[in-house]
Amino acid sequence: QVEDVRAKVKELQKGAKIVYGNLEKFNVVNADSEKGAFFPPILLLCEGDASSARAHDVEAFGPVSTVIPYSSRSEAISLANRGQGSLVASLFTADNALAKEVALGIAPYHGRLVIINRECAAESTGHGSPLPHLVHGGPGRAGGGEELGGVRGVDLYMQRTALQGSPTTLTLITNQYQKGAKPRHDRVHPFQKYFDELDIGDQLVTHHRTITDADVSNFAGISGDFFYAHMDEIAAAKSPVFDRRVAHGYFVLSAAAGLFVHAAPGPVLANYGLENLRFVEPVYPGDSIYVRFTCKQKTEKEKRDDDMPPHGIVEWDVEVLNQIDTLVATYSILTLVEKRGQFDA
Repeated sequence: QVEDVRAKVKELQKGAKIVYGNLEKFNVVNADSEKGAFFPPILLLCEGDASSARAHDVEAFGPVSTVIPYSSRSEAISLANRGQGSLVASLFTADNALAKEVALGIAPYHGRLVIINRECAAESTGHGSPLPHLVHGGPGRAGGGEELGGVRGVDLYMQRTALQGSPTTLTLITNQYQKGAKPRHDRVHPFQKYFDELDIGDQLVTHHRTITDADVSNFAGISGDFFYAHMDEIAAAKSPVFDRRVAHGYFVLSAAAGLFVHAAPGPVLANYGLENLRFVEPVYPGDSIYVRFTCKQKTEKEKRDDDMPPHGIVEWDVEVLNQIDTLVATYSILTLVEKRGQFDA
């Protein structure tokens, strides 16, 4: 490899000169440069036509760099793209407009772009460091595409298979509730079941709650949300979206929680999050709402060295409907649910 890099440097010297380093005379620490595979850092300066093929086509795979002058941003972008596919490009600039222009200009020819300025220099991993969540590998000469390492590479070892069948059957196969599957109704409230006792498809259908003008006004007062559509009947009626004064979407969520939550202590430890929220139809004072609350998916969690009891994550499919069974809101909530202990009755 040493001889190969040396030969490539000599080839580069036909269009560039060495401005730092010496191929023959260099020092090493605690070793003999004549007996080991050592190569000195070399910096070349491209002379003459910066677009000449040699500086871009010859790759000395070692501690060798070539400085190529340019006269404009567009020329710099053009020169950077002459590498026939590069693993990484590093750009050092505090000008974000320049960073955007260069990134858009050279991205098709590079596997990764590292943009460094004073805000991130101290934490930068440096040029070309493999990172599990970033593409490593690039187009063309840089490897012909992504390498198989890292998280993304896992997908390349997996096969995608389509499943077709009834929602109930697919729910059983995938361990995830599919819309339209036959639900399971039980006299025990879902929030009173331990993680181990919950089945995918366990469902609670709540009683109805009628939304009043006072509900909307009180929620505005406690939240500070006095948006006109919630408070001004005349202005709301002129809206292209609403027919009249409308309930806050977040009040609908709160009221829905009041319908499906079980107040007594039980296995549910905490609300962990909310995902994929959509407000589908407005809710007006005088409307009544109810909730279809279904166990969608269960995820095991390893026991950590803390005071939390063994538990898992349960994802619930939440559908809020009105008095004519029209869907008004849909989302998923995540809860931490305790597992039944070895000695629990």
